[in-house]
Amino acid sequence: MKTNFNLAEINGFARYYGFHYECCDSGTLIKSFRVAMERGLSGRDSSLAMIPSGLSPRLHTGAGKKVLAIDAGGTNLRVARISFDGDSKPVTEDKRGMPMPGSNGPLTREEFFSALADFCEPLFDGGVDGIGFCFSYPMELEPDGDGVPLSFSKEIELKDMIGRPIVKGFREALARRKIKTPERITLLNDTVSALLCGILTIPPMFPSKFAVFGQNLPKIMPATDNEAVGLILGTGFNIAYCEKSVPKIGFVSENEPQIVVCEAGNFNFGQQGALDLEFDSSTKDPGVHTAEKVISGAYLGPLSLHILKRAVKDGLLRFEKSAELLAMDRLATKEINEFLQAPLVAGGPIASLFAPDEDDARKTVICLESIITERAALITASALAAIASHCGSARDPLAPMRIAVEGSTFSMYHFLEEAVRARLRSMLNADGPRFCVVQTVEQASLFGAAVAALP
Repeated sequence: MKTNFNLAEINGFARYYGFHYECCDSGTLIKSFRVAMERGLSGRDSSLAMIPSGLSPRLHTGAGKKVLAIDAGGTNLRVARISFDGDSKPVTEDKRGMPMPGSNGPLTREEFFSALADFCEPLFDGGVDGIGFCFSYPMELEPDGDGVPLSFSKEIELKDMIGRPIVKGFREALARRKIKTPERITLLNDTVSALLCGILTIPPMFPSKFAVFGQNLPKIMPATDNEAVGLILGTGFNIAYCEKSVPKIGFVSENEPQIVVCEAGNFNFGQQGALDLEFDSSTKDPGVHTAEKVISGAYLGPLSLHILKRAVKDGLLRFEKSAELLAMDRLATKEINEFLQAPLVAGGPIASLFAPDEDDARKTVICLESIITERAALITASALAAIASHCGSARDPLAPMRIAVEGSTFSMYHFLEEAVRARLRSMLNADGPRFCVVQTVEQASLFGAAVAALP
């Protein structure tokens, strides 16, 4: 089938339906995010909940102590027994994973905690000194350190969980199995875990090129670790940072800040297009998690399918098997990414649609996806730049803002990481030099939870 590739028409289509990155102004996004942050910190109505974690940045771990780390979030549940050696390096003795309860159908609160307790039970053999429970959904902490879920995203279905304590439910499920639990169970968000893990693993200053030659350079420590940031960009999207003032809880501390979770996935960036709104109305939770639905791995694939279908209907995308694309009821982010990584050789539901002589259709899909990716990078970078601006950070070249990132969408989705880095660097340097290190951290949710579990 004769196809047509016209870049001007592709850009016009994206602008008309409002999902082109040019429809988003970075300056406006940064200001909007800052305003939403400040309103959330003050307890006023805001798309950013700005949830205090009750935890401060931690630099040291207890050598020899063993803890149980739980990472409940996204599409997978992971647990591990972890200890730290004398150099604060995590040592994993046992690790296991399974699909996140509630990801394959609705569960009640009791069913969720029962499944969690069953899965963790073998790791209590020999005892643990603490439990770090990374719960990667919006929650509000209570004075006793427990927390209650506020909502669920990432298409997870857990009934009667909203507003009911998490740690208490887990303790009750363990007690029914007569499992002896430690006194300390620390509840935290995955962004907090990433931040804590980043403090341990990202060098506190820019690495020197001379270090590779074995130079004995003096150890220069930063004046503060308050410039650490945790970014989750995987199945979901969220950011945590260190805040010196949280008016809504009367917290003020210049020297010992508190880690605050923005709940950035719910950021109302105010520049949704018509196709964004149509797609949002088709999800299980329309009207919320606005930013997450155009950025994260849970939604990039489904959003792409919605946009590609419109491109076919409008005649922008033409190929012989277009009816098959219109009949598709799902497209995973992983599947569209596989096509983008190798469009001429990849298999999967997208690549299989195109005949050998339909390269123009392939090019059209790639360009549309590049626009979607670039917008995701722009919004992500704007949020990080807003935090740097709010905190007045990243000005010290010897103590750069350290951004610890966890999530396969950031590290594996086609050109997303490169786009975020480029956008962020440009934004940070718009009003003079700012310094930051962006580094992916492996198993951050588990290792950060382990750090938080220690007394």
